[in-house]
Amino acid sequence: MERVDPGTLVYDPRTRRVGEYRGTVGPCAVLRPVGGGLEWQADPALIRAATAEERLSAGVRAANDRSTNGALTAEPLVKVGPPPEPVVGCATCARLAERRAHARAAGDGSAETDADVLLARHQRHDHRGRRLFRYVPFTIVQDPTALPEYQAHCVSGDDADCGATSGPCAAPADVEEWQRGHTQETRHTRYRRSFADYAVLECRA
Repeated sequence: MERVDPGTLVYDPRTRRVGEYRGTVGPCAVLRPVGGGLEWQADPALIRAATAEERLSAGVRAANDRSTNGALTAEPLVKVGPPPEPVVGCATCARLAERRAHARAAGDGSAETDADVLLARHQRHDHRGRRLFRYVPFTIVQDPTALPEYQAHCVSGDDADCGATSGPCAAPADVEEWQRGHTQETRHTRYRRSFADYAVLECRA
């Protein structure tokens, strides 16, 4: 048999059927019926690429079978989501993920599904309630849509701070002007100044 990529439609003369090439298991090639169904094993030395006529005939037969069974309008019994991802640091997750990777590389869809089921079952049992956090690179930048704020608080006083404040100001000069005026009125000279701005996190691709 010449090199055949998984997903190629081939003809099996022993069964007189066209199937989707899935890979090999030992000395046998694994084929799946067009449109889905139970896989079967074929002799790699006998199978060949299906002709255009054979592909068309197999596609028509699969469409007729689906129509007969009502599969064209039926809702799937199980909605399949994305495959589960291993939890970092878990040996069992890593072992099942490796098993899935080997099955995928070998084109063994059944074994790949089995590994997904086992991994999902393990995570429901052993990782229930745990949340997996992944590091996302980001940059913190000043929000250009919001102005920074400057403020001064008078902390002069013998027994307690004065407590007077300039309130949020748009520029340092405004704070200094308030300080001069407050000192002139009270003779207080000690202030605590603060600066505040707004920042946003931008995720890096």
